[in-house]
Amino acid sequence: MQTKHFFSDPTHLVQTALNSLTITNPSLAFDSENKIIFRRPDVVRKGKVSIVSGGGSGHEPAYAGYVGQGLLDASAAGTIFASPSAEQVRIAAMERVNNDAGVFIITMNYTGDVLNFGMAAEKTRAAGIQTEFFAINDDVGVGKLKGGKVGRRGIGGGIFIIKIVGALAEAGASLEEVYKAAQLANDHVASVGSSLEHVHVPGRGPPEDHIPEGEVEIGMGIHNEPGSHRAKATLQELVNTMLLQILDHNDPDRAYLTHQKGDKFALLINNLGGVSTLELSGITDEVVRQLNKSYDIKPERVIQGTFLTSLNGLGFSISLLKLTDTGLGPGKSFLELIDAPAEAVGWTPSIKPSTWEHRNSPPIEVKRAKATEQPPSNVKLDIATIRKVLGAGLKRVIDAEPKITRYDTIVGDGDCGIGLKRGAEAVLELINDDSANLTDDVVNTLLRIVTVVENTMDGTSGAIYAIFLNALVHGLREQDKGTPTPANVDVWGAALKYSIAALAKYTPAQVGDRTMIDALVPFCQTLVDKRDVNAAAKAAEEGTEATKHMKASLGRAVYVGGEEEWLGKVPDPGAHGLYEFFTGLAGAL
Repeated sequence: MQTKHFFSDPTHLVQTALNSLTITNPSLAFDSENKIIFRRPDVVRKGKVSIVSGGGSGHEPAYAGYVGQGLLDASAAGTIFASPSAEQVRIAAMERVNNDAGVFIITMNYTGDVLNFGMAAEKTRAAGIQTEFFAINDDVGVGKLKGGKVGRRGIGGGIFIIKIVGALAEAGASLEEVYKAAQLANDHVASVGSSLEHVHVPGRGPPEDHIPEGEVEIGMGIHNEPGSHRAKATLQELVNTMLLQILDHNDPDRAYLTHQKGDKFALLINNLGGVSTLELSGITDEVVRQLNKSYDIKPERVIQGTFLTSLNGLGFSISLLKLTDTGLGPGKSFLELIDAPAEAVGWTPSIKPSTWEHRNSPPIEVKRAKATEQPPSNVKLDIATIRKVLGAGLKRVIDAEPKITRYDTIVGDGDCGIGLKRGAEAVLELINDDSANLTDDVVNTLLRIVTVVENTMDGTSGAIYAIFLNALVHGLREQDKGTPTPANVDVWGAALKYSIAALAKYTPAQVGDRTMIDALVPFCQTLVDKRDVNAAAKAAEEGTEATKHMKASLGRAVYVGGEEEWLGKVPDPGAHGLYEFFTGLAGAL
């Protein structure tokens, strides 16, 4: 559980976060005393139904992040995970928006929010203003029996409803139409969330509860409250369970959303705040795959992002909206209202409706890239020797991965060992594969190896290896005299000399900069000068050892502090990986 924060005062945090919305969206204003974000009166069309929402802070961008054209007209914020007061909501509805055409007050179905927003709605109505109130309840994580009289909670699917009523009001609908649309949308949306951990609120003490390693809370709410159960599950198993809770007709406790063949849906994948964009994208892919395969549902819209959070909650929610007929006529279907333009920092979808028409287009067939035809070479080295010598070096790199990773965790970003191991395993698989049809043509065999390196090793070191090996191919081809030429130490030395020179064109790294060059260059130069692989490997070892005492001038180690902890003790990880490789080569000869 992450308990570190940049802010220790939650009150100050909420105020500054709300004020920032007027900076990122100049059409907004901020009532700091009442924590209300509202649209500036001069940018709102007269005669429009005003939409007022809000809730506890900690759910950003909801709800203040949805104030703007095509969405909300005002939002009242409470403290973290606490409802705003009825007075805050009343001021928003009666004094911060134009209420001539009526006010629609909408919030999530939590006891505090329902009471305070409901009280404000009654006060607004008592003042002679046309007012309707609605509490969103889309969560199926808590079943009907457990939900009892309180009913379902409002979670991620509520964003669909807020977008629908906001767009509808912007299009000129009446208060009655807006209210009925909210009811209809709520009847056709279902959501469930899951999380790997509870969250920590800034300014509070250490939390008492946490979710054990390897478990996930299914049905997690947005206020840290527990869900239906905990389970040990893979992502595939988790998504399967969540979709069952949303779509299983045979579950009498959760059959809120019925569906049949031909029904159309919109899908919302919501980040609870702490999931990386990379993982959230993978989650979206898994959800869509299972919807297609298990339910024959291909969503008309797939919207992914951070919409309703639980601070930095390490979880996500799935929401499905069945696209039923609204009865409101052209331009006012659920899909059209979701697609309608909006100008609010929290609403991020940017794919135009016309682009979505391609969703049913056949997939583009991606043909395998054709390998560049290379002329044969007369530089020869029998494949048995390649397997023996190169294999020994590669195996030594693979075995050294934990040590290299430990070094890189201290002085870098921790990925050097894994990257080297991944590349070494792939090359080892190639040279030991009889079906690969490698020959004693060492130039073309090396070309095959280069392709593997380029496809399996990424990042800076991967690029350096690829450049060096491509140059080595050229250097070896230069040794081709037109007749069979054994790839002996002189041939390799001349090719390596060329490769070092070629590499220098693309990187400023030199010996002494604490990089892999501190092992690579001594090996190559010693092999040329002494024609002795063992001596060359020894030079690489000495170069690697010397990096322990160097301050980095290139690479990520430049930015890593705490040199007093590792200087003189930890070598450059990339140099160490090469030293291991060269030592393995020498030992096999």
